[in-house]
Amino acid sequence: MQNPVKNKVGAIFIHVKDMNRAIDFYSKLLGLPRKETAHEGTIYDLTVSGGSGIILDANKGGVSKQDAKPLFFFDTNDIYKSYEHVKSIKAEIFSKIEEHGDISFFNFRDSEGNLLMVCEDKRKI
Repeated sequence: MQNPVKNKVGAIFIHVKDMNRAIDFYSKLLGLPRKETAHEGTIYDLTVSGGSGIILDANKGGVSKQDAKPLFFFDTNDIYKSYEHVKSIKAEIFSKIEEHGDISFFNFRDSEGNLLMVCEDKRKI
């Protein structure tokens, strides 16, 4: 029997407390226009250009600020420009840029306190 579970992540849920604040934050971060929410304002699909989908979900509330592990990372081809962009939208920078050979990254918090990462992998360029 073929496995019915695909070896592919369909979407990532980001749990948020304040949907409007989160939509504004992610729209600025990713350069996206704002659109309508779904499910009576508790679900918002971010339009991504490849990879897994990202869904803002206000049904469960946010995460603890004590969480010190990123939920996931966004790819970049320029870690320094990405760092400046994230700073410019007033995101809380959690860690400075770290460089380890071909891999560079930094962590930041979104508007809801979720810890995220931006990562440049020079082996993919």
